[in-house]
Amino acid sequence: MTHILLLGSGGQVGWELQRSLAVLGRVTALDHDSTQHCGDFANPEGVRETVRALRPDVIVNAAAHTAVDKAEGEPELARLLNATTPGVLAEEAARSGAWLVHYSTDYVFDGSGSRPWTEADVPAPLSVYGATKLEGEQLIEASGCRHLILRTSWVYAARGGNFAKTMLRLGSERERLTVIDDQWGAPTGADLLADVTAHAIRHLQARPEDGGLYHCVAGGETNWHSYAKYVLAQAQQAPAAIKIKATEVAPVPTSAFPTPARRPHNSRLDTRQLQATFGLQLPPWQQGVARMLAEIL
Repeated sequence: MTHILLLGSGGQVGWELQRSLAVLGRVTALDHDSTQHCGDFANPEGVRETVRALRPDVIVNAAAHTAVDKAEGEPELARLLNATTPGVLAEEAARSGAWLVHYSTDYVFDGSGSRPWTEADVPAPLSVYGATKLEGEQLIEASGCRHLILRTSWVYAARGGNFAKTMLRLGSERERLTVIDDQWGAPTGADLLADVTAHAIRHLQARPEDGGLYHCVAGGETNWHSYAKYVLAQAQQAPAAIKIKATEVAPVPTSAFPTPARRPHNSRLDTRQLQATFGLQLPPWQQGVARMLAEIL
């Protein structure tokens, strides 16, 4: 039976992975506060000891420092969580022959242009978060371990906070909202990422030569302004609709909301390589968001 070590099990993606990976074998799910084994990415040697003690066939890493603005003020911690400890996982995977599955981000790119980024495009991160996630990718690839890296964007889940929930709250409190309209990407459900991961692991067990780096996001594209309008429209049509006060959703540029970390304007990711290799069809982003809204409304 395949033994899968899941790290970061309490996060949005990690929570969904607990469900999707269960059909593949035995799953040991750890988070940063786990007591029996160390899952704390601030303790890379403790994580190394965990891998050596458990000897998994597959390591799935859903742990990361994802507070993009906070990372600007704590680059050492961001590097430890996003690069150093994933690098340790890669070393241990190479040592034992295990597979390593890891998640990265559109933030490795500078957000220029308007065409979707491919796996062959040269990264140029704008932020500490993006730079540390890129370093994590590079350490994994340099280790020589069998690996699958999935770059994704705009991740959400019904569990925990997300952009849609924020818009619902603000839309019920205010008559006018202002939302950025010059950042483009694809809202991607944690459940979609988890399901793709489980499918890919099964595929790679039969075709290990297909490992490597892929882009994985929902189909289509939107900007935050259009995304907000879609969420509010869905809420107004829901059977148990919340009272939406907002009658205007005004588009504004990124410069209207200054943040410590620079955001890429173009977060579109080209997923053709993933879909062709693994025989997948990635659904339009609206499908996943509508399903999530139906769950929380």
